[in-house]
Amino acid sequence: MKNTTPLEKRQRRHIRIRARISGTAERPRLLFFRSLKHNYAQLINDEAGVVMTAASDKAFASEGTKVERARKVGLEIAKKAQEKGVKGCVFDRNGYKYHGRTKALAEGAREGGLQF
Repeated sequence: MKNTTPLEKRQRRHIRIRARISGTAERPRLLFFRSLKHNYAQLINDEAGVVMTAASDKAFASEGTKVERARKVGLEIAKKAQEKGVKGCVFDRNGYKYHGRTKALAEGAREGGLQF
């Protein structure tokens, strides 16, 4: 059996997730991406193929831990979504396990008023 890297495993999980979920104008897909330094979130309308809004923690990169910054990104994306008139979304964890930064972003978005 061929050895696979953690990145390849995550990408395969992401493909399986994307086969089941899709975003619409009323319920866009909340995509989460994490790099070694930053956290990113996007609201995507897959029917039109457009990014409705996005948020990242680059503005407050020196404040707190990565998990705390992920929660702030969740609050920020929820605020931007409400400005666009979006109340609900489907959460795309992008193949990451639901803990740590992924869970913090989701809880921050829920705290900000998004429903998933």
